[in-house]
Amino acid sequence: MGIEWSKIIEALTYHAKEPMIFSSGIFLWLFLIFVCVYILLHKRDTARILFVTLFSYYFYYKSSGIYFFLLGIVTCNDYFLARRMEVTNDRLKRKLLLIASLTVNLGLLCYFKYTNFFYQMLAPLWGGTFHALDIFLPVGISFFTFQSLSYTIDVYRRQLKPLHRLIDYAFYVSFFPQLVAGPIVRARDFIPQIHQPLLVTREMFGRGVFFIISGLFKKAVISDYISVNFVERIFDNPALYSGVENLFGIYGYALQIYCDFSGYSDMAIGIALLLGFRFPLNFRSPYKSESVTDFWRRWHISLSSWLRDYLYISMGGNRKGKVRTYINLIVTMLLGGLWHGASWNFIVWGGLHGIALACHKLWRNLTGKPKNAVSHGWRKAVAVIITFHFACFCWVFFRNSTFDGSITMLSQVFTNFSPQIFTQMVSGYKSVFLLMAAGYLLHWAPDRWTDVCEKYVVKMPVIGKAIILVALIYLIIQIKNAGVQPFIYFQF
Repeated sequence: MGIEWSKIIEALTYHAKEPMIFSSGIFLWLFLIFVCVYILLHKRDTARILFVTLFSYYFYYKSSGIYFFLLGIVTCNDYFLARRMEVTNDRLKRKLLLIASLTVNLGLLCYFKYTNFFYQMLAPLWGGTFHALDIFLPVGISFFTFQSLSYTIDVYRRQLKPLHRLIDYAFYVSFFPQLVAGPIVRARDFIPQIHQPLLVTREMFGRGVFFIISGLFKKAVISDYISVNFVERIFDNPALYSGVENLFGIYGYALQIYCDFSGYSDMAIGIALLLGFRFPLNFRSPYKSESVTDFWRRWHISLSSWLRDYLYISMGGNRKGKVRTYINLIVTMLLGGLWHGASWNFIVWGGLHGIALACHKLWRNLTGKPKNAVSHGWRKAVAVIITFHFACFCWVFFRNSTFDGSITMLSQVFTNFSPQIFTQMVSGYKSVFLLMAAGYLLHWAPDRWTDVCEKYVVKMPVIGKAIILVALIYLIIQIKNAGVQPFIYFQF
């Protein structure tokens, strides 16, 4: 039998409805080929960097088509601006160079992500009728623009020396494990690793496999299954379901978005470890949080720390009085909500979190409670329950595309609860509720349990790791729905 080149070419070509993701079969085969070449180039530094960069651009092409050229624009722009900052000591010129970087990055982000949003807002001012423009949103543009901005801002602040080779910077910005959905890896953390001798220790390999298995299980088993078979049905038509069904739909979405996004981050961290690079953790069991402040130290850590260091602190942080501190917190979270999408529901979501952060800081100031104080016993349990339900309340606005849908869902919960159908609901969705129970139990389990599992996988022989991975893939094949479910954060 001859090679069917047409099918191979078709598989390697971009398809808008089937972007490449870590849990897809095509990525698995391409990654195996990639690793073989990567190993062969392990002693050829520049060739290896060039190869990974080209593969990363291809990976992004498979995610966003021809819009991969935007990645090149951002890369070249910020590389040359940072080099220019290095050779000038004139404060005004350095500031203008930084403004140029901000203009290009945020200009691209605003055009592709927010043009229709602002157009819809402003159209009534001149009596115009809003017709949405056909603007494609490139996958991950929010991530790689923020990542590149961290580089130019750090160079401007003289906290980082700029790179002297364009290929090194292109490698950093485009590194495919975290390119399209984070984590947002800071230049100061990643750049020192670029030219280190390529070394993957047994510990790194074992941890990498553990993170990949963990992420794949969260995404392809828990998140996808409860989404398609329960959560989407509730959120699509909340009025058709009772309050108790809506409430568990909200609980389901809270677990779904956590498993989806942290699953991607885990796989990104795992793949990077297999390639010899270390990424910081992006999630630390956020639903164990005792407060909203604690939640944002555990949820999407790379974004929350980015907003803190480059937005909140730049606006004055807590250095300009208590009232200004509260305002800065709210504004930071409003913009953080807008970062997630061009819609009022995301702004409301961010605003709710901003107000909660300000209220928690005010309460801490009034009571004199230390910043790092932790509760114990029943007080901790109550604090975790309240914080979790506040996060769930906010997820209602995050998930629904309209306010009517959010109000309908909340109205059903508070006015039409119907607890008598709980048993019937659970029996009708046995598999869903078993996975939800397993997901929450694993999430709220003591951290030492995870550490023990990780150490056990690290110590396993390679054949043992392979058996676990094959068994997981078999499980995914058995329960998966038709088509691959994109990661939620691809839309951001």
